[in-house]
This record gives sequence, C-alpha cells and structure tokens, in this order.
Amino acid sequence: MQSLIRRKPEATATARPDPAPSRLRYRMQRLMLTPEFRLFLRLGVPMALTFAIASLWLSDEARRDQLSMAIADIRTEIETRPEFMVNVMAVDGASAGVDEDIREILPLDFPVSSFDLELASILATVRELPAVKDAAVRIRNGGVLQIDVTERVPAALWRSRDGLELVDETGAVLGVATARADHPELPVIAGDGAAEHVAEALRVIRATGPLAPRLRGLVRMGERRWDVVLDRDQRILLPEDKPVQALERVIALDHAQELLERDVAAVDMRLTGRPTVRMKPSAIEQWRKVQKVSLGE
Repeated sequence: MQSLIRRKPEATATARPDPAPSRLRYRMQRLMLTPEFRLFLRLGVPMALTFAIASLWLSDEARRDQLSMAIADIRTEIETRPEFMVNVMAVDGASAGVDEDIREILPLDFPVSSFDLELASILATVRELPAVKDAAVRIRNGGVLQIDVTERVPAALWRSRDGLELVDETGAVLGVATARADHPELPVIAGDGAAEHVAEALRVIRATGPLAPRLRGLVRMGERRWDVVLDRDQRILLPEDKPVQALERVIALDHAQELLERDVAAVDMRLTGRPTVRMKPSAIEQWRKVQKVSLGE
C-alpha cells in the first residue's frame, strides 16, 4: 500500500547562480552607457597617451634640435621649388623715370622665393613715391613680380620759395621743373598755400575764356584768395568766396566796355557789390593833364 504521507523532495545538490550583477559591475555598465565617458575613452585617453609620449620624446634637447632642422629643411625644399620662384620684375604704366625709381627703392635679388616676398610692404613702398597715385602688386604665372602703376598727372607749375615744382590737381608735388619752357602747356600758380588749392585754381583758369591767351598765372594772396595775373602788368583781384563768378563778371565788363584794353592796372573784385578799377600811373597823369586843359590852366 502507498503511504498517505507525502514526503518533501530532497534538496538539490547544487544551488542556481544569481543572475543579478554585482554592485561594482552594475556601476561600470551604467558608466559605459554615459556618452561623455565613451567619448573620453575614444578620444581623451589616446590624446593623453600621445601627449605623454611626445613630451617624453621632446624632453631631450638633441631630439628637439633634430626635429626643428628637419622641419626647416622640408620648408626650404618646398619654398624653393621652381613653381614658387620669382625670377624677374615687370613694371607697367610707369614712365622711364618712375620705373627707374621703383627698381631703385626695391633692391630685390632675383631669383627669390615667393614666400619671402612681402607684397603688402612692396606695395606701400611703391605708393610712397611722389609721382605714384596708385599701384597694384601681384605675382603672375611664369615667376614674374608684376607692379601696375597709375602715375599722377601734372596739372600746374607751382612757383614756391624753393623754385618751380610740378603739382597735380590734389596739390601733391611730383618733382622739380627745370624751366618754365619745359612745360608750356601747364598753368603757373604762385604764393604760399597755392599747392593746397590747385583744384580751385584750375576752375578759375578754365573760366578765363577769352582772357586765356593773356593769362600769365595765378597768385595766392594771404593764403586765402587769388589774383589773376595778365600780360601788360594787369591784375584781377578775386574775392575769397565765389572767385569764378567774380571773374566772369570782369569778363562780361571787358566784353561790353573793353575794360581791360585800357590803361587799367587792376580790377578789384574783393567787394563784389562794389568793383573797383585802379588805373596805371601813366593813365592817371594823362587824366590830370586833360583836366588841366579842360579847366584852362
């Protein structure tokens, strides 16, 4: 007969392992899931090791000198390649004198590497020449240092205390003129401060119109206004303001009454509302004689 009493099953000889991780392993798994820590392992650790190895290798002075020499040799080898060498200099847009001045102030020893040329410094040096208005510097194909020059154009002759000088419309002095006859096409201005008002002088000269053949030049008076000097020792004294309009009034008077064909020494337009005519001494003496005759003296 079977026993009615159920017996407990016998315990197993070996216990099942616990699948849960340990606390340390759990924290390491959580740390590995952190993006910043994974980035540190991929980049930070290799960079730190590389830096440490490089620092250790460069701690020796002999190795540092060897590395510097190797880098210098590689750089020199690259810079002196034929495609980087500049062999000649070309100057376009300049006259013979300016071309010679540019080559004199740029003592370059060709051939020279393009890496050794400071184009900004070369450009600044060229622009310092009085006769150069603007310039451009570049290295073109074929190893040519190309300098394109825009020269200043002489607009007038300035007779100063230092002699006769060429000036452009901005008043920049371009050089010394040997003689007036060397530049017959240029007008003459004189007086202190005349070079600073060349543009105004040119406007007055262009307004002379029918008086242009008689014009001898302009004189700056008191560094504030102009005198128009004509032949036969005649002058037109222009005001400080609106000198062109005052000159046009004198030209209109001359056209209507032949004012400047008489023995007039000067026409004073400094007071625009009251023009004044100053006669020559010979004309005044003649007028006095006429007065005496008319009075029966």
